[in-house]
Amino acid sequence: MSEHIKCLIIGSGPAGYTAAIYAARANMVPVMYMGLQPGGQLTITNDVENFPGYADGVNGPQMMEDLKKQASRFGTDIRYGIATAVDFSVHPRKVTIDESLELTADTVIIATGASAKWLGIPSEARLNGSGVSACAVCDGFFYRGQEVAIVGAGDTAAEEATYLANMCSKVTMIVRKSEMKASKIMQQRVLDNPKIEVLFNTVTDEILGEHVVEGVRVKNILTHETREIALTGFFIAIGHEPNSKIFQPYLHHDEQGYLKTLPGTSKTNLDGIFACGDVQDFTYRQAVTAAGTGCMAALDAERYLAALGAH
Repeated sequence: MSEHIKCLIIGSGPAGYTAAIYAARANMVPVMYMGLQPGGQLTITNDVENFPGYADGVNGPQMMEDLKKQASRFGTDIRYGIATAVDFSVHPRKVTIDESLELTADTVIIATGASAKWLGIPSEARLNGSGVSACAVCDGFFYRGQEVAIVGAGDTAAEEATYLANMCSKVTMIVRKSEMKASKIMQQRVLDNPKIEVLFNTVTDEILGEHVVEGVRVKNILTHETREIALTGFFIAIGHEPNSKIFQPYLHHDEQGYLKTLPGTSKTNLDGIFACGDVQDFTYRQAVTAAGTGCMAALDAERYLAALGAH
């Protein structure tokens, strides 16, 4: 089976849906494949209070449903399916869906996002969205005046610990090794902050609580001693992994796998292929910035198609 598409969008978070809205309104007849996690990371976020236009906040899955309806309203063909292989060495570009359907596309917008790295303990999955979060900037506000913990040792963890300390009564930072990986200036900021306690040589044994986070049990890997800490929020900042593996043989990317785009655009190193959202953004990773780059990708794709038609 094979099918030709004018504008193919891979991924369905804020970036993908925004790209779809703009592409559909520009008569680019976009087809979207929603991917492994339809709606992206926001589908595991309970409350979104920092996206413009929702005065009272919005439930993450509901927001994605709203964006999906808006994209559909303008004619986006939204389909279930996962891109399992690509061949970007040919024109038109080839994309295989679910290892069976072969598509050719004049333009491809990659909006596959990034996945948070998790600790892999059962209580983490059970309490995800009920006190466990992988985004302090998204969810920290809900824990103002409360005690929280954050796991991680890099710049992001140090930055988020400092961010949380601005609103929480206490932040416990759990660091597996005897020192942080963060830059010296970020480490100093953490260590100088009286509201942050750093537990070195420490791992998370269990997140406590039946329905919501009530505490954490940590273990010192040198002494093997465990202790319980009462808290209401548990943040994980051990990194994200961009969902870019199948594109990496063709597209320029950094050492972590984030796709590189020409500064100020969504253009990759190959004509007609554009990247937007968290698959190419390792700095901000917010719904609103993802939506903005989705808009850019659709406009860049529209201009590319217009230039093709002019030749």
